[in-house]
Amino acid sequence: MQNIVVGITGASGSIYGLRLVEELLRAEKQVSLLLTNAGRQVLAFETGLQLAEDPQKCLQQLRKHFKADDRLSHYGLNDFFAPVASGSSAPDAVVVCPCSMGTAARIAAGLSDNLLERVADVALKEQKQLLLVPRETPFNQIHLENLLRLSKAGAQILPAMPAFYQKPQSVEDLVNFVVGKALDSLGVEHQLFKRWGD
Repeated sequence: MQNIVVGITGASGSIYGLRLVEELLRAEKQVSLLLTNAGRQVLAFETGLQLAEDPQKCLQQLRKHFKADDRLSHYGLNDFFAPVASGSSAPDAVVVCPCSMGTAARIAAGLSDNLLERVADVALKEQKQLLLVPRETPFNQIHLENLLRLSKAGAQILPAMPAFYQKPQSVEDLVNFVVGKALDSLGVEHQLFKRWGD
């Protein structure tokens, strides 16, 4: 079973990460969800989903929210004994969605001050898929240089930029387009948007 880590950081757009987890679970993937402290705060503000700081309580809340079984895991950011922290049990893919510019900068610098940064570093060193979904506008030169550095290191950059050729009728349609593009990159089948020419 494909094992995918999804990280939600403090960038606006936490709904992208939630929707991605939902679709990965629907596709019967093993998902480990990591939340930065800012990610948890923004998630609560934007969606109303209040998650406990305690990892076990948070896992119970997440499984209830997603109606998920043990295919959904969650680890605290300081848990460097989590299986996903080691190259010997590296996940198949890591998606940071949304990815704040602070998180992108720390990954680009090779820092591993928390579990999410460590998992991203593991993905790069083990040549696993690392997909970053930045949600920032406008980008400054530092942002762009960090994203370029990450791209050169092997990460895929997939900005949260929905298209409009599918004639979206709702915010959900816009979210589904971005999440669908992430799923395309992961090789996961979906029906989240109408493709060009269909």
